[in-house]
Formats: sequence, C-alpha cells, structure tokens
Amino acid sequence: MAGAGLQVAGIRLAFGKAMVVDALDFSVAEGEIGCLLGHSGCGKTTVLRAIAGLERILAGEISLDGQLLSSLYRHIPAEARGIGMVFQDYALFPHLTVAGNIGFGLKGLAAAARETRVGELLELVGLAGSGAKYPHELSGGQQQRVALARALAPRPRLLLLDEPFSNLDVELRERLGQEVRTILKQTGTTALLVTHDQHEAFAVADKVGVMHQGVMKQWATPYELYHEPADRFVANFIGEGVLLPGKVTGPQCVEFELGEICSLVPRSCCPECLGDGLIDVLVRPDDILHDDASPLRATVLGKAFRGAQFLYTLGLPSGHKLLSLVPSHHDHQLGEAIGIRMEIDHVIAFPRLTQTQAHA
Repeated sequence: MAGAGLQVAGIRLAFGKAMVVDALDFSVAEGEIGCLLGHSGCGKTTVLRAIAGLERILAGEISLDGQLLSSLYRHIPAEARGIGMVFQDYALFPHLTVAGNIGFGLKGLAAAARETRVGELLELVGLAGSGAKYPHELSGGQQQRVALARALAPRPRLLLLDEPFSNLDVELRERLGQEVRTILKQTGTTALLVTHDQHEAFAVADKVGVMHQGVMKQWATPYELYHEPADRFVANFIGEGVLLPGKVTGPQCVEFELGEICSLVPRSCCPECLGDGLIDVLVRPDDILHDDASPLRATVLGKAFRGAQFLYTLGLPSGHKLLSLVPSHHDHQLGEAIGIRMEIDHVIAFPRLTQTQAHA
C-alpha cells in the first residue's frame, strides 16, 4: 500500500511564542519500530503527543497509512486516529482485573470474541493464567506487559510508547525492551518509542532519530548512528569516544597521532572542502586494541570494570586521551604503559573547530 506507515513531514510545534519542534521530518515504515531519542526537553514527547492527536501542529503534515491526520487546517481527534499508547506510568485501572484492563478497549466486541482476544494477548505477553489478578498484585515488569497488551488489543494502526521502561531497574529495562520488540515484531505492529536512553533505543528500534532542541539531527539505524554519525552532536551523544586532531592526507586518507588511515572519508573532510585539511577524528573504545607487541604505547590513566571487559582511559604522549575496551583478564595498573594498535573500519572525521566555535 502506498504511504503505508507513519509519515511526519516538516512539522512545527510551539508553546506560546517558544518554538519546541522545528521542521521535523521522519517516517516509520509499516511494521517497523522507530524511536525518538534525546535529552529531556528536546521535544520528543511533544512530537509523540502531536502524532497521537493531543497537540496541534503549526506547519507540516502527519499522515498514517496514507491518511492525513494533522496539518495546519486539519486535525483528526485522538480517539479517531486508531493509535494506541503505552505510558510511562502504565495508567492501568486499579479496580479492574488484568483481563478487564486488557479488554477495556474491546467493548464493541461480543463477549466471546472479547474473551478470546484477551486470552490471545495474555499468552502473547507471557501472562497466561494471570487474567484474574489485579494490577497491585503484579510486578512493575508485569504491569508494563499488561499496559502493552491493553494497547495492542484493538489492533491499532500505530503504537506509541512514551518512556515505557523508565520506572524499571536497568536489568529489567533491557530484558523487557527485548521482549517488547519481539512482541511488536510478532504482531507486525508499526510503533514509535520515545526515550532518553540510547541502550533502550538500540535494543527496541529499527530506526532511531536523535533530537536536539526540537531538531532532528539524524534518522538512521542504530548501526549507522554509531558508525556514521551525521555531525559532532550525534557523535558525542551516541556511544563513547574522543575526537583527536588530524589532517586529511589524500582523497581517502587521514593522519593523526595514532598513524594514517585510508578508508572512506566523509566528504566534508576532503582537502578541497577544507583549505588546510585540518580535522578531528572520532575514535571509539572498540577502535583501540591492546597489543603488547605494538610499538605504540599509551599510559593507563583510569579503568572501569565492566565484567567481561575493562574500559581503559589511556594517555598518549601528546597529552591527548582515548578510550579502549580490553578483555578483563588484562588487568593493568594505573600509570602502566601498554601497547595499543588501532583497528578502525569506519573513519569518522569532522572539520576542525575554530577557537570561537569550540567555546560557543
């Protein structure tokens, strides 16, 4: 079907005279899971509310499966959009059983059909046999599964999830995120998640949009965001890493303190685009390998134990620092010099900032 899925084109939203979202574009294909990722106040929840029909837009369009939902002159009410929502606080009805909560939006069905659908969803979210319980008898993770089942019950055209795991502990968040992804894929549900947690975004979503001050900085797969960030903000926001000064030495080569790398270099780093060829090269912790045989040495300045790995902070002779993930059986002491080598498949570099830009 042409236009299947969610299309957000050039939308603008404001609170009073304050622009909250400006010229935002992205799309989520049918059956795909998208995510808006960013710090608090970046506008991501406002976008979600506009898609749900809870906020009016000032410009642009929001369409779902080819149907125009929102524009400056058109606003389909929230209840007529066929969109489901899962909230941060679950919003379950305490006086209804689990089955009653899940079946709440199915009042138009005959009793037998409603009971069948509730049973299917209890099975789907791993709560078969819990239909007679009340929300207060469930754990936080189980309550979130009930909220998901309730939202899926009417078979919505789109499911919106607003920081759905933020009330859960870290370990449960990760596990439940993977479970929710599996459930959404099993049901073929088109979904959009909002979160400030990039681990959560990467675990659940097919495409992630990094937002900053109401602007979409990059909409891409998690892999692309990590290995091919569009700008410095995305590079700093996603994952861990440092920027080391370097210089373009050829059409596909850059040179910096760790040596020369020849690979695909971003177009903005070519000599003809930058008069002096000065750049900053992004180096991720997984780009730097511990190698005792390497003549290149770095000093251990700090280390964080992560179970299978240490995250080392290393000092280079120039005084610059970098990060390296090293298997945890390599337990080096602070101040120790160790051999390192780089293994960089994706060369990410940005034009060197001027002093004025750096302090802006």
